[in-house]
Amino acid sequence: MVLGFLGLGVMGRPMAANLVAAGHELVVWTRSGVPLAGAQFAAGPREVFERAEIVFLMLAHGEAIDSVLGPYLDGRTVVHMGTTSPEYSAALGERIAVASGRYVEAPVSGSRGPAEAGQLVAMLAGEPEDRDRVRPLLTPMCREVFDCGPVPQGLLMKLAVNTFLISMVTGLAEAFHFAEGHGLDVRILKDVLDAGPMASYVSRGKAGKLVDRDFGVQAAIQDVHHNNRLIVEAADRRGIAMPLLDVCRELFAETEGQGYGGEDMAAVIRAMRARSGSGTPTGSSRSGAGNAAVAGPPS
Repeated sequence: MVLGFLGLGVMGRPMAANLVAAGHELVVWTRSGVPLAGAQFAAGPREVFERAEIVFLMLAHGEAIDSVLGPYLDGRTVVHMGTTSPEYSAALGERIAVASGRYVEAPVSGSRGPAEAGQLVAMLAGEPEDRDRVRPLLTPMCREVFDCGPVPQGLLMKLAVNTFLISMVTGLAEAFHFAEGHGLDVRILKDVLDAGPMASYVSRGKAGKLVDRDFGVQAAIQDVHHNNRLIVEAADRRGIAMPLLDVCRELFAETEGQGYGGEDMAAVIRAMRARSGSGTPTGSSRSGAGNAAVAGPPS
């Protein structure tokens, strides 16, 4: 079986690379034109759909998906692995069905590191026979796959998961902002958090970024802001109050508005610093590093 992959970005490229490493014949296309080792590079999206039986989409939003779909879906299975609104996903499934194609949601939880390691968690939704066909193909990319039922239950589950992720990382950033404001040693704060019951893979990774002021992207501010907006909009449609995510959306919007949309989500601390009237930490918060290290330029 020939597989296709569209969307070779921060997440998509390592995911596609893991499919190649597992021995799958893969046809890819990306606007950047940057090839993927071991994969066949198509002239455009149409060639991907013409050659592949199953096409994975890891695209940023509905507009990007619309730009690659065409009248060549007959008999093809499309697997949507990115994050869009549940309503868009449901409508997309109907469009593909009208074109005699098959549709599966498989949004994933995880950032670039887990994508590179093949350790993502997928939330699978669609018709049972379609889920059964796609599930084994997710193994090189995902350590676990959960069946969530019909479309758009996969996307709704992803938004629920991201509600916890966004509020957790924003709270972690605020803890560091509080510590900076009181002149605490943030390296000790990280050690205390890492040793305590709240520690997790995410908290350890993001705390390290906050200590080092290294906001190299794992999950970008602009993408998290987009996800946050989708969550709040989906909640509004059901009359569900989301007080934490309302505040988080403001902070991520402010951070993106400051020009940091391409940085990691831990950079949301920049909005907190700006609200406090300073773009840099206050006090001497790094043990042995000196004030120059604290006030130096961000990575």
